[in-house]
Amino acid sequence: MERQPEGVVRTPGETLQEAQRLLDAGKPFHAHEVFEDAWKSGPDAERGLWKGMAQLAVGLTHAARGNATGGARLLLRGAEAIAPFRDPYGIGVAGLTAWARELAERVAGGEEVDAAREAPRLVPLTP
Repeated sequence: MERQPEGVVRTPGETLQEAQRLLDAGKPFHAHEVFEDAWKSGPDAERGLWKGMAQLAVGLTHAARGNATGGARLLLRGAEAIAPFRDPYGIGVAGLTAWARELAERVAGGEEVDAAREAPRLVPLTP
């Protein structure tokens, strides 16, 4: 599968929108690359956020590919990295960290994962 172009500078909203599109399509590794661009091009104060988001996406990638140990570890590392942030750009941090921890537990327990079906909502839906 073709990789995402690297080095694309997006607004935080564009980053979230593109990453969500890729996650929903079952392409978490591609979403990881989108977050990596934000991590490398964004302000220093947000690097931990975007790096953590990239870790969540690549953790889902590993989990879906059958790497339970690596998947669970990266999901937990990503959850820990984003936990200090208070819903930046509408990201539902509490829900996302709960999703990551719950999925990490299931993956560590040997459950198979379908990336598209397990894709998280990055920004909660508004009524």
